[in-house]
Amino acid sequence: MRLSAVNLTPPLTTSDVDDGSQIEPMLDQITGPLASFIGDGAYDQAGIYGTIGERHPDADVIVPPPSTAVLTETAERTPTQRDRHLQSIAEHGRMGWQKRSGYTRRALVEAAISRLKRVIGNALRSRTDQRRRTETAIAVKVLNRMLKLGRPKSVRIA
Repeated sequence: MRLSAVNLTPPLTTSDVDDGSQIEPMLDQITGPLASFIGDGAYDQAGIYGTIGERHPDADVIVPPPSTAVLTETAERTPTQRDRHLQSIAEHGRMGWQKRSGYTRRALVEAAISRLKRVIGNALRSRTDQRRRTETAIAVKVLNRMLKLGRPKSVRIA
């Protein structure tokens, strides 16, 4: 789950927990207005759109629908955000939709997570929830300090 420009503490979960089930604890941490929510395909659920819409009606929900997704029956009269995404994908293609919707910003977050896993490791070592939260907080602080020392400059060559 990716929430732009908000400093959140995501709940730590095991691999058998559905990402979508964690949307409410994440939204509980937001005190101001939310501009956008960007998530991967695991968040393509009616409940996600509804929950975010109830709490932040002006927020853009940017989640890629699966290739088998279909428009709702009311798409012609009152399209939902998801319907608009599907229409944009049909008109501009999936890559065009990603650029137009801002979904490509998600790649920056994925790169940061990848760096964290390469530097710190794939798994938490602590056994209790409180210690896992502490271990995660320390890992994030270490990574942020390392990034302050020097960020790599990436240049597209092809």
